[in-house]
Amino acid sequence: MQGTGSILFLVVMIGAMYFLMIRPQQKRDKEVREMRSNLKVGDNIITIGGIKGKVLKIGDDYVIIETSNAKTRMEFVKSAIGTVIKDEPVSEPDEDDIDEDEDDEEEDDE
Repeated sequence: MQGTGSILFLVVMIGAMYFLMIRPQQKRDKEVREMRSNLKVGDNIITIGGIKGKVLKIGDDYVIIETSNAKTRMEFVKSAIGTVIKDEPVSEPDEDDIDEDEDDEEEDDE
């Protein structure tokens, strides 16, 4: 009877590891594959190396991006695309927020 309990415990532990470690990683991998397959010309991206750019051309396994105002073009394999930047307007901080930050810094210095 004790051998059955050990086997049952082992099966439960393997199942828990699957749902806590393997399954979430598979879900993230699927999301990344979808993001890379849904790239389109004009998207702003960040590579896994931290380079920001705008997609100019997409091939089967490569992407050509433009990285600066000087129109520098670089070619990357699709697996090097880390994230697609959402075009969201950047809001300016309120003057009150800036004043509060400066007051906090003065208190920290003391």
